[in-house]
Amino acid sequence: MAVKLLVGSSSDITMEEAKQLGIEMIPMTITFGEEMYSDGVDITKREFFEKLIESDELPKTSQINMFQFEERFKEMTADGSEVVAITISSKLSGTYENAVQAAENFGGKVFVVDSLNACIGERILIEYAIRLMKEGVAAKEIAERLEEGRQRIRLMALLGTLEYLQKGGRISAAAAISGEILHIKPVISIIDGEVKLVGKAMGSKKGSNLLTQMIDKSGGIDFDMPHVAAYSGLDDSLLQKYLHDSAHLWKEQIDEVPSYCIGSTIGTHIGPGSIAVAYFAEK
Repeated sequence: MAVKLLVGSSSDITMEEAKQLGIEMIPMTITFGEEMYSDGVDITKREFFEKLIESDELPKTSQINMFQFEERFKEMTADGSEVVAITISSKLSGTYENAVQAAENFGGKVFVVDSLNACIGERILIEYAIRLMKEGVAAKEIAERLEEGRQRIRLMALLGTLEYLQKGGRISAAAAISGEILHIKPVISIIDGEVKLVGKAMGSKKGSNLLTQMIDKSGGIDFDMPHVAAYSGLDDSLLQKYLHDSAHLWKEQIDEVPSYCIGSTIGTHIGPGSIAVAYFAEK
């Protein structure tokens, strides 16, 4: 029995990439004022950051609703296939619950996995699922392996600015101003499905060093599993400098670290100028 994979744009996988990977993608909706866009479909990541930088207010992202999942599950199971759906963390969005409710109408043919992550952390879980699907693993077992493997995912990001955390109400205006004056660069991570502050450094260089130290201490990178780096904003120069400076983490294992631009789901809250890494920690 064939297995199909359904993901959301919170993984920062675009519609074009989804087609290349042989998977299905449902976009979230991004709203700038009265302008609405389908994430990864009719707005590119670059266009998103251009609008974000120009806008005084943060855009809003809408979760994928139950009806959208029902429609897509109906299409994907029509030929008898089973479906594995991977969603953004249930602690960050109601998307997972909507998918679970929709799956109840398909007689055990749909398996919904809470990634307990977002952005590139969600992406590498999807890449693992694609690998299992190509190996011919059954849908139920894929879901079980993903739920086991997600515990090993580490996502850490060094933020370039505190402005967008302040706009989103996650920190006070006073904290943001003092942080900018002192050149404080926070490091955030997704832990147990939630975004948490895990460190702070004064200046970009110390921030990069702190990020590297945290990777070193996290249990080591399993290079046999998917691993990626990412940047937010209009160019990847900061990420390329970081990868060069932290080459000791990778150079003996791989020739190049796959890298991507962060999309709207996390990009809304961290703004431009951030760098991030996601990987499976060694067992």
